[in-house]
Amino acid sequence: MSILQGHKALFIILSFLIALPLPATPEQDQAAFRKHYQEHFPNLKLSDYSNGVYAIDKIAKQSWLAIEEFPPYEAAIETGKKLFNTPFPNGKHYADCLPNKGIGIANLYPRWSKAKGEVITLAKAINDCRTRQKEAALPYDKGDMVNLLAYLAYTSRGKPIEAVIPEDDPRALAAYEQGKAFYYGRRGQLNFSCATCHIQNVGKKLRAEILSASLGHTNNWPTYRLKWGEIGGLHRRFAECLTNIKAQAYPEQNVEFRNLEYFLSYMGNGVPISGPNTRK
Repeated sequence: MSILQGHKALFIILSFLIALPLPATPEQDQAAFRKHYQEHFPNLKLSDYSNGVYAIDKIAKQSWLAIEEFPPYEAAIETGKKLFNTPFPNGKHYADCLPNKGIGIANLYPRWSKAKGEVITLAKAINDCRTRQKEAALPYDKGDMVNLLAYLAYTSRGKPIEAVIPEDDPRALAAYEQGKAFYYGRRGQLNFSCATCHIQNVGKKLRAEILSASLGHTNNWPTYRLKWGEIGGLHRRFAECLTNIKAQAYPEQNVEFRNLEYFLSYMGNGVPISGPNTRK
């Protein structure tokens, strides 16, 4: 190959690479995400999405407001408060492990841990605290963990979600991208993605239920679901969705679910915390 031919080939390769679309930044993802919902629901403000499907289903909202007169999750808040204030055998408290002594911080989770190289949810932070105090980790899907989360969410009500992707650690962006890929990836026998229901068909009915927007999907947990007859966490809902589309369901707080929560929380930045709450 002559020098001229080599230069020509190099020019073609460089031209092709330049023409390739650059991956969207998280900021661009967020802008597109919100634009989609603004076009579908022009009368809704960002804060309205804290009410989940009740922001777009007026009939269901009336029933929900009636239930909120005597919330079925109040006992969880009270139990969680007692657990939170009960010292460990060594005299330490949960407050000794968490930012701002654990009060009013639910909106700051999930957060990236540079030291651990992973996404830390509030539930994982609670169990990490217990481990440091030489206590056994709590099951994530029920009991004391859900009650503690209910109390901590309650102390954070009204605070806007503030998920941060640190620019000085590329692993944080990689975790976000993995959560994004999970959200848009099709899976299961039904070949559905999260976006199939909550982006493409948002506001439409699936059987008798109206499909909610993903904007603010992480803000109201833990939630007392009428379908469950008890209070449960966000990752339980993730697993249920996967089961419904006949896909593999992961254990709560595994890396896939934590990264998915990271992505969704970043999309929902600015939506006020409203947990614990009640949903269908």
